[in-house]
Amino acid sequence: MNADQELDVRRQDGVLWLTICREERRNALSPGVLQGLCEAFAQAAQDRSLRAIVLTGAGDKAFCAGADLQTGKSFKFDYSEPSQGLADLLRLARATHVPKIARINGACMAGGMGLMAMCDMAVAASHARFGLPEVKVGVFPAQVLSVLQGLMGRRLLTELCVTGESIDAHQALACGLVNDVGDDLDARLQQLLARVLDKSPAAIRRGLYLMKQIEAMPFEQSMAFTESQIGLFALTEDAAEGQLAFREKRQPRWTGR
Repeated sequence: MNADQELDVRRQDGVLWLTICREERRNALSPGVLQGLCEAFAQAAQDRSLRAIVLTGAGDKAFCAGADLQTGKSFKFDYSEPSQGLADLLRLARATHVPKIARINGACMAGGMGLMAMCDMAVAASHARFGLPEVKVGVFPAQVLSVLQGLMGRRLLTELCVTGESIDAHQALACGLVNDVGDDLDARLQQLLARVLDKSPAAIRRGLYLMKQIEAMPFEQSMAFTESQIGLFALTEDAAEGQLAFREKRQPRWTGR
């Protein structure tokens, strides 16, 4: 990685690791970070051999502090463009049907909460904190709410938004923001990855697509959609292999097709 590189992208054993490398700025978002993440997710969406994505920040103090307020340009947009950087990233992440895990290594604030929420799962260090402090600088979490509002109760979400105060990792676990918390963050992360990587890639890919599609559907529409989808799951090579392996009492050999 170059000294001036703001996002480290590496791949190992079918897992794409994305690390925001702005530790001196508490891994705050920059145009370079947003562009790099957008490019990484766009490529990941087309990569059938990819099994998981892990998103984290450098060091152990911050996952992502949100917008970099020191630049004085964080809320300066080109209003001739119909979409903006963070919103585009959240759209790309939603369209990427690869399991995404946020490795929360420290403070997760403002736009960082959006990065965490756009992931399918999250594991946090015991010292991590979570908050939406935008009201402290006269603005309000906007795009972030589009991905956060389905993860936690409205009362607590409103409290975080209007007070700007933060909660700790164990409170985040209790309210469903994260899947696991521990002092040994990487051990907890590897445990979760191991439980994902031995499952059917095809079932996970189609399953994440299904889950996202039915989020905003009324019951009858959701039921009609899901009853049409279950037959398609059964037509995959992975479904045939998984059921054969079950009958033969062996581990399945997934093709991801």
